[in-house]
Amino acid sequence: MPLKLEIQDLSKYVIILTGATDGIGKEMARILAKSNPKRLILPARNIEKGNKLLEYIKSSNGNANNVEIWEMDLADLQSVKNFANKFIKEVGELHILINNAGLVVQNQIVKTKDNLEIQFQVNHLAQFLLILLLLDTIKKSVSAELPGKIALTSSGANYFGEIDFDNLNLEKGNYWNFLKSYGNTKLMNVIVAKELGRLVQNDNITTYSLHPGVIQTNISHLNSSFSNIIFRFLIRISGEITAEQGAINTLYPVFSLENKETGKYYDEGIEKEPNKVANDQEVAKKLWDVSEKILKDHGMI
Repeated sequence: MPLKLEIQDLSKYVIILTGATDGIGKEMARILAKSNPKRLILPARNIEKGNKLLEYIKSSNGNANNVEIWEMDLADLQSVKNFANKFIKEVGELHILINNAGLVVQNQIVKTKDNLEIQFQVNHLAQFLLILLLLDTIKKSVSAELPGKIALTSSGANYFGEIDFDNLNLEKGNYWNFLKSYGNTKLMNVIVAKELGRLVQNDNITTYSLHPGVIQTNISHLNSSFSNIIFRFLIRISGEITAEQGAINTLYPVFSLENKETGKYYDEGIEKEPNKVANDQEVAKKLWDVSEKILKDHGMI
């Protein structure tokens, strides 16, 4: 039975939601905006698409007075740092951070301007950087009465994933299974949510990793037409759901009063055990440390 979502008034909450211009993110933005947040900031790589999103929210909800489009490109680490610095300076408070942006690349290796494999950077490293840069702001903003939430949109593809520290950037080449490299980054989301939950367990912050369900979105826009046909076929036979239901499935654990534990993985809104690698504390610590080192080497932290 599909989940139904009721979000309490969010008028005391400042929220950042990434990946809001397409798919489930677009519907998440609409739902959050309707719940009267103090400020809802939607980073967008493409400002034109961001403005179209604003129009969509206005036409759906009647207004978008509490919604702002800010420029940020996860494929550019300096852009992420600039966004975070601007946010800290101009806003200075944050209660909910939902890292929803992501992409999947099939049968090719695409590098960013930072010379990192694009799925590794966009799906994991840039979002990890955003969390690190904004974590102190969240800690200062939240309380027992106004708890904080940090969520990462993962995927059921995390079960295909592995953490090969010698192949984070596909240095050994791509995998024959196109879901493998994507699954690796989605496993990283689960690990980061779990490890972060452990680190902030006494700071009134709860963390989540979330599989929204199988949805036809723009996540594979970098792929060839043929690859996209195959990808869409696989989605259809896997039991596709609507973007709106995917948004509800993603937001439900974050706003449900029932979910008190931190660092958990949710599949279509229901708590589930992720890839067993996510429970390996040594792997989690090493991924955290290696990710920090890459960011330091790039002058980001």
